[in-house]
Amino acid sequence: MIAPPATSCVFRQVRGLEVLTWPVFDAFGADVLVTTRQGGVSVGPYASLNLSFNVGDDPASVLENRRRALAALGAGLDDAVFAEQVHGAVAQVVGAADRGRGTRASAGAIPGADALVTADPGTVLAVLAADCVPVVLYDPVAHVLGCAHAGWRGTVGRAAAAAVAAMRSLGTRPSDVIAGIGPAVAPDRYQVGPEVAEAATSAFGDRAPDVLRATGPGQWQFDLRTANRLVLTEAGVPGGQIHTSNVPTGRIVAADPSGIPAADPSGPISDIGLSGPIPATDPGGPTGPAGAPFFSHRAERPCGRFAAMASLQALRALGHAGPGEGR
Repeated sequence: MIAPPATSCVFRQVRGLEVLTWPVFDAFGADVLVTTRQGGVSVGPYASLNLSFNVGDDPASVLENRRRALAALGAGLDDAVFAEQVHGAVAQVVGAADRGRGTRASAGAIPGADALVTADPGTVLAVLAADCVPVVLYDPVAHVLGCAHAGWRGTVGRAAAAAVAAMRSLGTRPSDVIAGIGPAVAPDRYQVGPEVAEAATSAFGDRAPDVLRATGPGQWQFDLRTANRLVLTEAGVPGGQIHTSNVPTGRIVAADPSGIPAADPSGPISDIGLSGPIPATDPGGPTGPAGAPFFSHRAERPCGRFAAMASLQALRALGHAGPGEGR
């Protein structure tokens, strides 16, 4: 199995929240972040920044957590759009008229979608995850943005490629896309059975050994992040423009020789492509084991959800030539 390369992602404090982001986006016209489990008001297994209404948490707490997360992007509740996330591969183009959908209640989310795409500055795209893969896509030439959610079904169904295709409908060339693949379950923690192995083998053909490793009779490990990297390269995104975070959900530990994080609950994470220490436990309430900056459904049930969120900056503020111009 090929471990994702360690790349430049960092934890930062942004308007009071500890978030993960990729510095590669700093030079362009997109604001991008992945929330951690810190900085919210939820308690118990949802402590503290759970962003999902569908896991049993107090809805008022979720709404406040979403307000805080969006504030880190300089946005409000009426600016965001959430996808329904049905573990499929449907991408929907959204814009200003969709702002607020799914923000205050899950029932209002974009139905049937696991990926959202926009060319509208100020519309915040949001996808939720616990162990699935959040993917952020940005085309700085056409100034088009996408966010996708990919569990195993969405991965073999190529949800990230569907997002790229939707971006193409707005003028994107895949060769211009910059991608960030976010935290997800580490392959050595993701044991799957024959159904998933067969789907992955069918989806990736000769490349299946790159993402699937047999560990025993009827058991395999599935590398979701590397699989999504393959999905994006097959969709035409250059490999050098795909920035993979090999930060696992659940506990982070020092990297073993394969490059996959192991299980020290307090060690540094600079050896897996990050700068700075593991975020500390939120002083307002326990956020789970030390060294677990993200929720993990495979390790904790029930558990909360973190989010990948992104928005386009206004073209006028950037001095941008405009979509499709200057090519």
